[in-house]
Amino acid sequence: MRRGWVDAGKVERWLKKLEEGRVLKEGWPKYNVRLKDGALMVKYETTNSGNIEREMQRLENMGLVEGVHFTVKMPEGGKAGYVSLLKEGLTYAAWLSVHSSGRQRELAAEFVKYILQRAKEEGEEVYEKAKKIIEEGMLRASLKLEGFEKEVEVEGKKHVVKVISGGAELEERQGGKKLLRIRITAEVDGVRSKYTITYGRYGEINAAEGRATARADVPAAGRQTPRDLPPW
Repeated sequence: MRRGWVDAGKVERWLKKLEEGRVLKEGWPKYNVRLKDGALMVKYETTNSGNIEREMQRLENMGLVEGVHFTVKMPEGGKAGYVSLLKEGLTYAAWLSVHSSGRQRELAAEFVKYILQRAKEEGEEVYEKAKKIIEEGMLRASLKLEGFEKEVEVEGKKHVVKVISGGAELEERQGGKKLLRIRITAEVDGVRSKYTITYGRYGEINAAEGRATARADVPAAGRQTPRDLPPW
């Protein structure tokens, strides 16, 4: 550039490609980590659909769920697509880096370390914001549902709640959209019920919603009573 052989714009593009190559060699693409209106933004952008799919798979292998922990837009018409990590996604990744095990924990720990590194490169304010979210995730307690028992009070009346079992599963709907279903079997005052909480994206604006359904087996009545709750 000093000798006038190339302009400044081309030099900047070359330097960017060199930096992206360095990060890829270390195992990670270049996630942009910055603040927007005070909120932390963590996003990877590229016109390469294969790279987008690779990052989706990496996050899913870590234990993150699309639509709950991160969002994806595939490249179209030559324009870049992206993988964008939601705040809850970074918090959960931090939790996994401490409370999970094996390869899942290793992936989460590497990812959290990398995001902190990128945040530090962007400045002290960005780093402190990322660090706060990650520390919050690491400090979250691990709750085991099975065997959980507690007395609760509703409208002045006490009830004994005991969780028999629980689990979560990812289900793919027609059109490729995914649902996260959390199923819980519990007893309330000795009456066993099955609860399903479903998280997904609905409507024209693709809004994230949770919907709950409870089905109670009442021995005295000898029947099942379904109860559908509205989204919250």
